[in-house]
Amino acid sequence: MARYRDAKCRLCRREGMKLFLKGARCFTDKCAIERRNYPPGQHGLNRGKLTPYGVQLREKQKAKRIYGVIEGQFHRYFESAEREKGVTGENLLRLLERRLDNVVHRLGFAASRREGRQIVAHGHVQVNGRKVTVPSFLVSVGNVVRLRPNSKLQARIEDNIAAGRGQVPQWLELDVNEKQGTVRSLPLREDIQIPVAEQLVVELYSK
Repeated sequence: MARYRDAKCRLCRREGMKLFLKGARCFTDKCAIERRNYPPGQHGLNRGKLTPYGVQLREKQKAKRIYGVIEGQFHRYFESAEREKGVTGENLLRLLERRLDNVVHRLGFAASRREGRQIVAHGHVQVNGRKVTVPSFLVSVGNVVRLRPNSKLQARIEDNIAAGRGQVPQWLELDVNEKQGTVRSLPLREDIQIPVAEQLVVELYSK
């Protein structure tokens, strides 16, 4: 399985903002942005002004890194978004937001999408009563996402929920006692609180 294996904090520094890729660490003084708020590398402090193409590229890279997908996956999501009715950029974000690892994170079960991916891949999550181990699984309206009753991560999930660092979006409904969430509707653009200008991504792929 292809995935980024280098230091996650370098990605935040490259984009010049917190992408919240490392969970609780991002809320402490150990966050790389707090210590070195400039791009990584030998010439990080001396980078020039971005070209219009560079601005579009950075928005695409930012979206990829927030959701933890590689280039091939991201491009397939874009092609699917183009085929759907509606605004392509919003369709793209809606598809990414429906990923199971993101839903686990949005419900507060995981401190980050990366941890959500691990929780799903290790078989701790059920969708409508069936175990799902594919982080890219797309949830649908009415799906019930819950932690498996015999999961050894019960205590960890409780700690994440108690931390409450993220508000559960309106398109999801959380039952804390049962440790499960229900997909009430498909996410709208205003429900997707990520710092990405999706129209620039569409312009990049439309060249």
